Amino acid sequence: MALTPAQVASPLARRPYDLRHAAVSLWLNGGVPAPEVAARAGHGVDVLLRVYAKCIDGQEDIVNQRIADVLTA
Repeated sequence: MALTPAQVASPLARRPYDLRHAAVSLWLNGGVPAPEVAARAGHGVDVLLRVYAKCIDGQEDIVNQRIADVLTA
């Protein structure tokens, strides 16, 4: 196992997948491109977006501005 006995006994280790899920969600919400997140998480982009798309939140204003910038360039 990759965790030490103390880590296994901690509340954080109850579901190690939760930590992975949190990291992937954080990366996506931080603006890391989906292909890069997928590569680091060991997913294909299609799987990544199917599983994590619901976790992407709060980016509407940024995305709208990017679209407006492209349209006015």
